[in-house]
Amino acid sequence: VMAEAGAGGPRLAELLALGQRLWDDLEVSTEPSSGAPAVQEKVRQGLDALQRATAMVAQLELFSENEELEEIASADLKFMLLPALLGALTLKQVDLSRRREHLETAREHFLRFLRLCRNYGLGSFQLSPGTSSEEGAGSPSAPRDPAQPNLVAMAMSRTAKIERYKQKKELENKLASMSSSVESGTADEDQIREFYILQIQKWIGTSLEEIESIEQELVILRSRDAARQAPAGPRGPSRPARAPLKPFILTRDAAQARVFGAGYPAVPSMTVNDWYEQRQRQGVLCQRGFGEPGSPPCPSTPAGASDEELQKQQQETEEEEDDEEALQKARDWDDWKDTHPRGYGNRHNMG
Repeated sequence: VMAEAGAGGPRLAELLALGQRLWDDLEVSTEPSSGAPAVQEKVRQGLDALQRATAMVAQLELFSENEELEEIASADLKFMLLPALLGALTLKQVDLSRRREHLETAREHFLRFLRLCRNYGLGSFQLSPGTSSEEGAGSPSAPRDPAQPNLVAMAMSRTAKIERYKQKKELENKLASMSSSVESGTADEDQIREFYILQIQKWIGTSLEEIESIEQELVILRSRDAARQAPAGPRGPSRPARAPLKPFILTRDAAQARVFGAGYPAVPSMTVNDWYEQRQRQGVLCQRGFGEPGSPPCPSTPAGASDEELQKQQQETEEEEDDEEALQKARDWDDWKDTHPRGYGNRHNMG
């Protein structure tokens, strides 16, 4: 097997190097959108190179469940990264119509990478129960109320995330200090082996984070799809249609309400002059009391009217004049209050 790997090594190494280089370019890309044609072309090229490399690794049978980590050649350790890189590049695709398919495919790539690492003892980690794998199945947990959060699990998850973040930073610092000697070819076999193992451990943390994120997004997509496929039938008794509410204003008195109405904006429905003209055409107003010059004269008192009737008519006329005077005073008072706030005046020594 190692001879075959050596024979196909250069070509296989070139495909892996191409995929890694394209991934690094995407990580430091300054493109404003991940859907830019240049970005998606790199994603396509990277996926193609890594898929071809994965097929060659499977054909050469570089890795087996029955061997130990020490049995793998140092130069072949880097090919363990293929599933992780495939998962990361799969997530870079932006076709929304196939988003759920891409998420599930990327999750399978990450899970395959984690299973491979676990077989060789390269990491101790626990996958979430929501993942569709034999690792995630585990022992059945007791059912609990979904409304009650599992505080212990949340605390453990938070602690694990913090620990993974610290480890990731330490691994990145170590890799940065060793990359120049490995890339230049001056590193010995032990350094090369350590460098690749550190890379694998860094991608273990990345894969765990990506799987958790994928699971959360899949829950949202499943809920959305279920809502779209739900029948559009009635969902209970329909509420009676309610007439729309109309805005209104409060008026100062009955006379203003009759003029302005109850609608908004407060535009008069009829001006005072229009009202006078209408009443004048109806013959209601006369020159006495309300009528303007030119108004028809008030009907004269019948000749046969008694003194009592004349006195009653005169009293009604005086009451109308008194009402008009009281109304005018009230209007003047309202106008004064509009321009003089409460408490206006001499408030000397009044606090």
